[in-house]
Amino acid sequence: MENNNIPEEAFDWYDSYAHGGMDRRTFMKKLTGLVALGYSMSVLTSALLPNYALAEQVSFNDPEIKASYQNFPSALGHGEGRGYLVVPNDATKKLPVVLVIHENRGLNPYVKDVARRLAKAGFIAFAPDALQPLGGYPGNDDEGRAMQKTLDREKIQHDFVAAAKFIKSHKLSNGKLGAVGFCFGGYMVNYLAAIDSNLIDAGVPFYGTPAAKALRKNIKAPLMVQLGELDKRVNATWPEYEADLKAANVDYVMHSYTGAKHGFHNDSTGRFDKENAELAWTRTIDFFKAKLA
Repeated sequence: MENNNIPEEAFDWYDSYAHGGMDRRTFMKKLTGLVALGYSMSVLTSALLPNYALAEQVSFNDPEIKASYQNFPSALGHGEGRGYLVVPNDATKKLPVVLVIHENRGLNPYVKDVARRLAKAGFIAFAPDALQPLGGYPGNDDEGRAMQKTLDREKIQHDFVAAAKFIKSHKLSNGKLGAVGFCFGGYMVNYLAAIDSNLIDAGVPFYGTPAAKALRKNIKAPLMVQLGELDKRVNATWPEYEADLKAANVDYVMHSYTGAKHGFHNDSTGRFDKENAELAWTRTIDFFKAKLA
């Protein structure tokens, strides 16, 4: 998707809108201001808003994988959760497991595709939907974002802890659990590593903020932190987080991707950066293969 001619501030407005710093009316008003300067509204919205037809890299009926939905108990969360489970179709031995955590809008098609990509790479992948208590992802991000805001954040966190414990004990699991997440999901990866030192064995947070400072001393799992160079909001949290990781002797690496925006891995929007996304994903797969064997 060509977006080189769109002003950088438009992507900043979308980031603010997507994370609660700006309502939709204000966001659209700002875009209308760009239209007055000669930009096409259709070009702007197609670049900034997701088109999930673009995001499918692995078909849901790919013969090499088997996908299903599984419920799991979450006593401290919303009682019961539900997630998208994808397993290599020829799995005959114990395999490493990866928890896949969505952005702040529920289990959308892009994140389900990420789970399928992991299964194609030889992992058991499980992608919970934080919106399950409200009936699940509603089919569009705006509504999903509004729904997730209504849920108790602490209960959501308990749901993902429960999901991690559930999938780590899968009958085909080798007992090693990785976690990868995007935006809110990146925060959740950092949180899972910090809330229980023994919960995950490796984490890859994509442009996610860190867990509360008091928790960071608990982190033992190796981390691969993926950041976009232009993501000012998340990058501002990195220096302090890195200092705390060093203080806790965490095995970590941080990659900053030149020219990449927040959300650069999401191939359903104009923020997608193909070259950087592919490099980040290759690094992610290699990291999990090394740490979860």
